[in-house]
Amino acid sequence: MLRLTWVQPEDLLGHELRQAAEDGREAGAVAARWKAAGGGGAPARAGASPQRASRYLRLLAEDLLDELADLPSRSAQDEPTELEKIKALCPHWPDRPAGDRPPATRRTLTLTRPPAAAPAWLEAAWLGRAVGCLLGKPVEKLPLDAVRALARSTGNWPLTGYFTARGVPGPLLAAHPWNRRSAGTSLAENIDGMPEDDDLNYPLLNLLLLQRHGKDFTTADVARLWLDELPPGRAFTAERVALRNLLCGVEPPHTARHRNPFREWIGALIRADVHGWTNPGDPAGAAEQAHRDACLTHTANGVYAAMFTAAVIAAAAAGDRDVHACLRTGLTVVPPRSRLSRAVAHAVRLAGEHPGPDGFDTVVDELHAAHRASHWVHAVPNTALIAAALTHADGDFTRSVRGAVAGGLDTDSAGATAGGVAALLAGAPAALPDHWTAPLKNRLATSVADFNGVGFDTLAHLTWSLTHREASRP
Repeated sequence: MLRLTWVQPEDLLGHELRQAAEDGREAGAVAARWKAAGGGGAPARAGASPQRASRYLRLLAEDLLDELADLPSRSAQDEPTELEKIKALCPHWPDRPAGDRPPATRRTLTLTRPPAAAPAWLEAAWLGRAVGCLLGKPVEKLPLDAVRALARSTGNWPLTGYFTARGVPGPLLAAHPWNRRSAGTSLAENIDGMPEDDDLNYPLLNLLLLQRHGKDFTTADVARLWLDELPPGRAFTAERVALRNLLCGVEPPHTARHRNPFREWIGALIRADVHGWTNPGDPAGAAEQAHRDACLTHTANGVYAAMFTAAVIAAAAAGDRDVHACLRTGLTVVPPRSRLSRAVAHAVRLAGEHPGPDGFDTVVDELHAAHRASHWVHAVPNTALIAAALTHADGDFTRSVRGAVAGGLDTDSAGATAGGVAALLAGAPAALPDHWTAPLKNRLATSVADFNGVGFDTLAHLTWSLTHREASRP
């Protein structure tokens, strides 16, 4: 029996009830009706429950999802999704670079000059994103204790290299099997180039987005691109729901809200790097670009996570090698009373309070305790973990990626973002340890457009050319 993940109404309802508790909606009556009818909770770590619900429960779940969407939220004033409202709440919103201006109308794009050679930091950032993703792939969906046990069983704790099955006791592997999709491509003994992953697919899609529409793309442009280029089976959580909504005739930005309980999860964050890379020194422009992208699938804190990440990267791409300053810049585009802002500030503070090689385990334990009610893919705890890893490592590449992965949340996504930022700070591919980058063989597998087999050096050149696109009126 085919159980398509992340779209079954009876599973979505459990996630929506959790989301309601987080954003301050009084959902007790709905939860009681669902429980009385025989409904269960959301799958803890998988995308679908093992058995299909009855027709009655499925129809009831659809009705209750719509009812939950209409409930007022206590956090709405502090956590808007509209850009102008976000800006109004951010007293330190960064200034745009001198002479820059937001585009007033759609325009024809031309290259004003041939792009110079891509800077070394850009290739490093692509590589770092891939390394962090690859490190986290085999243990994605595993709980924190399993990640630690698997690494310790092979003497790889703290993480200094990719996970391996060699030497892992059989009972431990039976209790905590590797991620099914990644076991054959992402362990030290079988890595042969960078395997496909949504954490790399979305940056590729955003390169296509900027090629076709420039930096003044709209959310509708993102939607059209996805319908043309994104295989539905390669989309998950909020992105899969948004694609379903588009096919059902729901228009953006309602695609982010309609029966979409994943709208504050990590999906928009993992699409943000290109927006930062193509706006070096312009964190406001990067954040606004990330906002238009994110609003297809996400709201509130899910959008803020993308804006924060893009702003951090834009600051680092301008040459700021102080990771702490870059993180502070990221917070300037996030409403200060939002859950995401508070979580990042808490994580950074924890990282400062527990220095030393053993301190980060304590930081992770504290973060898991603070966010125990959140799903492991939610944007708030994952963004907090990424900020904590970068802070505790002082931007060092290996310590940043291993911290983000060892945190035991969305391991490949957190590792990818932390790796991209830390590699950018390192400044060049040669600054990244060879044992991390050599297995990638400068080759990326993907199902996006014609990118399959592309090299990271080629991606850096393409990204740099898009950075220098300017718009001119026809």
